[in-house]
Amino acid sequence: MKLDILAIGAHPDDVELSCAATLAKEISLGKKVGILDLTRGEMGTRGSAELRDIEANRAAEILGVSVRLNLEFADAFFVNNTSHQLEVIKIIRKFRPEIVLCNAIDDRHIDHAKGSKLVSDACFLSGLQKIETIHNEQKQKHWRPKQVYHYIQWKNLTPDFVVDVSEHMDKKMDAIAAYQSQFYDPNSKEPETPISSKNFMESIRYRAQDLGRLIGVAYAEGFTAERPVAVSTLGNLI
Repeated sequence: MKLDILAIGAHPDDVELSCAATLAKEISLGKKVGILDLTRGEMGTRGSAELRDIEANRAAEILGVSVRLNLEFADAFFVNNTSHQLEVIKIIRKFRPEIVLCNAIDDRHIDHAKGSKLVSDACFLSGLQKIETIHNEQKQKHWRPKQVYHYIQWKNLTPDFVVDVSEHMDKKMDAIAAYQSQFYDPNSKEPETPISSKNFMESIRYRAQDLGRLIGVAYAEGFTAERPVAVSTLGNLI
């Protein structure tokens, strides 16, 4: 299966929190979209890896993605080295995405910046013919995505571009709500975390509203780019 877009996150829920409405929009336009989680989020204060597996699959169903995989790297301890890069390269070569979305280049959680650089490096290396990878006992062909974009997470980084997601914000919130163990629940007995507060949940919507305000729409999601963003004509801008 070839994907148009592969969204990659260090943890299950990174993608939903940051770019789920964009994915929902692309899916509604007929694009094939997949999600790859690098870890199972087993170091998270609330819930468990097993529960996060269930929640991630539920979120994937809500969004309607074509595939969701997990590389099961060590949460909090994975590194950007050859062995980890090769595992990501195998996935890139298997699904041959045109666009890869990945973690913020700078963020509160150390896994986000690590994941960002790991994925970016793997996308480049995946295009080198002399790097050999085997999948299902077959040698893979090299493949380099046309674009690598970084979604915005905890920190309010200035986006290089924003996407109008006004019609898909509710689906994003539904996908986030699938992670019931992680986010605001007034009846939960779990310890409080920076992302379990009511304010954090509200911030997801008001951040999207603020980005939308800047471009004259109801809601938007922002991304940073590794190289200048090009448009074919001025008429493509909104």
